[in-house]
Amino acid sequence: MVFDKIKRIIEEQLGMQQDKITMNTSFEELGVDSLGFFQIVIEIEEQFGVQIEDAEAITTVSEAVRFVEEKTKGM
Repeated sequence: MVFDKIKRIIEEQLGMQQDKITMNTSFEELGVDSLGFFQIVIEIEEQFGVQIEDAEAITTVSEAVRFVEEKTKGM
């Protein structure tokens, strides 16, 4: 499932427990700085084989999940 994979990526990048990460959690709430966010975006791109052109538009975990699901639909 996309959400579980993204949760794992965030957990690995930030070194935090997955139970603090929900679909409605924003990256700001997680205390992600611009470098951390960039690393998360790169990892999502690599794990799912997608290209995130407008990363600034993704502010919550649910937006990241929705983006990946739309880009990988039919793959």
